[in-house]
Amino acid sequence: MHKQKRPSLAVDGFLTDGKYILLIRRKNPPYESFWALPGGFVEYGETVENAVIREIKEETGLVIFAPILIGVFSKKNRDPRGHVVSCAFLCNHTLENFSPGSDAADARIFELGNMPKNIAFDHQDIIKQGKKLLNGSGYFMNIK
Repeated sequence: MHKQKRPSLAVDGFLTDGKYILLIRRKNPPYESFWALPGGFVEYGETVENAVIREIKEETGLVIFAPILIGVFSKKNRDPRGHVVSCAFLCNHTLENFSPGSDAADARIFELGNMPKNIAFDHQDIIKQGKKLLNGSGYFMNIK
């Protein structure tokens, strides 16, 4: 029987308070030492929503709830390890008391208008789409 090649499934989390974004500095290749959205691969039997909650907790120590889908990013060359499809989520958080997890060399907040230049994968595209969603959503009206 011929085994069919299939893409891998990943998640990325755009953690923001509406003005700032939390990024991690990658500890491992690909894109070692580049800034990235926290995220990773979906485990077998796991929903993408639970995967982004788990990955954010593992990489930043933060617990998030009710992630909102930004979009699905599926260009075949977005990850040098192979064809990886990512479901990206907008996540409302206060961006306090975070710490880099096992896959992260560092974690920092940046102003949405003043991002670092060395951003991994296609995360710049995800951030651009997330900002569009942010600007029209009313999602952060209750954050002080």
